[in-house]
Amino acid sequence: MSQIQPLPENLQKVAIEELGEVPSRLYDDLQALELWIKQQPHLRARTDHQLLVQFLRGCKFSLQRAKEKLESYYSLKSKYPELQNPTDVDAPQLRNVFQMGCIVPLPRPLNDCGPRIMLYRYNYPVDKFSIQDVILLDVLLHDILLIDDPYACIYGVIYLVDLSSFSAGHILQFSPSVLKKSLTYMENSLPLRVKAMGLINMPTFAEQFCNLFISFLSKKLRERVFFCSKKLEHLSDKIPLKNLPVDYGGENGRLEEICSDYTHIWDKYRLYFEENLQYGVDEHLRPAKSVNDGMYGMGGTFRKIDVD
Repeated sequence: MSQIQPLPENLQKVAIEELGEVPSRLYDDLQALELWIKQQPHLRARTDHQLLVQFLRGCKFSLQRAKEKLESYYSLKSKYPELQNPTDVDAPQLRNVFQMGCIVPLPRPLNDCGPRIMLYRYNYPVDKFSIQDVILLDVLLHDILLIDDPYACIYGVIYLVDLSSFSAGHILQFSPSVLKKSLTYMENSLPLRVKAMGLINMPTFAEQFCNLFISFLSKKLRERVFFCSKKLEHLSDKIPLKNLPVDYGGENGRLEEICSDYTHIWDKYRLYFEENLQYGVDEHLRPAKSVNDGMYGMGGTFRKIDVD
């Protein structure tokens, strides 16, 4: 159990009461999941307890659901590495997109003890970067959350999407296929609870696109989407203004400084992501009894996993 970072008392209480964690049984649960991984001929997955415990917590300690999410996680990374399997934290495109503040995990969680807030901005030049660059960064940041952020792991994540710089050029980079792949990865593979998704500063021309985006979400997630006008004080019912960055009139860090300070995170996890090259799914070794799902080319039947 030394591989698992101990939770602060307040987070441990939430893990027990809301996620069904039983500390005295945790080692046995992890051993059961690790044994299952080793028995799968087609699956090469990390068995680090710090990662595995989040799949258990994110699935409220349903071993079957944890298996399904874990296999979907690695299957989609193998099938779509250009979108979902970042392995080089020093890749110039990735670093540049991050330094522009396209996706920024804000330093303090909601009200200092709640879900992690992730800010998204489509402020990149479309002639130099693509939405694939942004999605790959998004996956990398979420992978870090899974092993390094107890607030995201226990309380979940709030997504705040600022569309003030969104343009027709950005829309043209999206396709229904890219949308579906990225949202399927988020809903079916990531063991993180999505608490809310806010769209702010949405230009009129983007309304149809946003409706398409929302249509790809599960019913539970659609119910957690909210819109806000340019008057950010209207956000206060969902996200008090103090939780926003200084750039938005809040007290939760300056975007430029947050991005600059993230250098130590890249250094800390450089080897971790390089090692990810050896993990994934080999479809040729998948047991014959598995059933192809007809969309992603991966075997196995993955029932719909509700978002908690």
